[in-house]
Amino acid sequence: MSDTLSNTRGIGAARRYLFGKLSGYSAACGGCLRIEYDPAMMEMRGHPQRPMVNIVNVLAWLPGRDTTRVLVMGGHYDSCICSRSDLGPLARFEATQDAPGADDDGSGTSTIVELARVFSKHFPRGLEASVIFVAYSGEEEGLYGSTHLAQRLHAAGYKIVSAFTDDIVGNVVAEDGSVDSTSVRIFGAEPDNGPSRELARYAWAAGSVYNPSFQILPVFRLDRISRGGDHSPYVSLGDPGLRFTERLENYKRQHLPTDDFAHVNFGYVANVARLNAAVVGSLANAPAPPAAIARRDQASGGQKWMITWQPVPGAASYEVLFRDTFDPTYTKVYPVGVSAAPTGSPPGTLSFLLPDQLDDGWAAVRSVGANRHASLTSAVPPPCPTLATRADSVAAGDLIRNCIRAPGR
Repeated sequence: MSDTLSNTRGIGAARRYLFGKLSGYSAACGGCLRIEYDPAMMEMRGHPQRPMVNIVNVLAWLPGRDTTRVLVMGGHYDSCICSRSDLGPLARFEATQDAPGADDDGSGTSTIVELARVFSKHFPRGLEASVIFVAYSGEEEGLYGSTHLAQRLHAAGYKIVSAFTDDIVGNVVAEDGSVDSTSVRIFGAEPDNGPSRELARYAWAAGSVYNPSFQILPVFRLDRISRGGDHSPYVSLGDPGLRFTERLENYKRQHLPTDDFAHVNFGYVANVARLNAAVVGSLANAPAPPAAIARRDQASGGQKWMITWQPVPGAASYEVLFRDTFDPTYTKVYPVGVSAAPTGSPPGTLSFLLPDQLDDGWAAVRSVGANRHASLTSAVPPPCPTLATRADSVAAGDLIRNCIRAPGR
């Protein structure tokens, strides 16, 4: 809601700077990035006058070989001084005073810009899936920019591989003086067999492989208590979403004029960006995940389970994973080639006879490309889909008979 005309101050100057910076990277890679403004007129619901405001995201698309699948890597470039008690209940709409937002979320936006530079330089022809590097607007007022983009991508028919947000990723000193510059939190929403939780496990594993000295603390909830982030609109639409956030927040600087560059640790921000690059690069280079179902194997007396799925384009092999219900991540990995389909299955069906008792655990299947990059895991059994009509039930087929239903549904 701040100045849009000034070249040196306000949200307008910020988005033009970002557009120019990203356009320079695109020129350097021969136009491999598609840079665009992503505007939407949106009503400020929390404001007593409910004004219509032009919310403008800045996007850099790196098209992949499969342009129907997209990964979204974002941070928000708006800021606020929402915690100034002297401004009253409209503090988050104050648009004239200084709100530097260096950590929240200049730190996250800087990682997005740097990732766009690095990926466009090293992968000018793109990866297997498309990647959108996005600087969101309107996060502080209510996730407006990310809500708009998530809805836009869904309306256009894109398959969201994952949606990440870097939000508050530059502080290492808490208000009590404690310091942590060697770990970062990732937030993956419920349910335990849902896509966001599987994405958290993927990021946890990728970070442990590519940068083991930078510890990942997986937090199995959507976000911090009573807080929100730009991954949330995607999660609400059923997409895998994940938030990266510093291990120690300093609440005496958040949403205040004291959130300045003097308190941002740039080495820490760089480590978060390296983690982002490992996760995005791995997922964007992988095939799509398979959709698997499981049936109790009668030949074994019901102790074993037959897991089946259809082949995935670009997959050279597959892996079946298993963990007990109390394990935070998978403890067993079974490599699977192209195996014969069980009797009565559709032609081309792939299968694996799980030696573990699925009643006591969770299984998952992922596809592996010839480049050895693995897809996100599809949990078995999966969460139940939302069924609005009888047609939805028919389309769900075996999935609805194989899923785990949430209490009360």
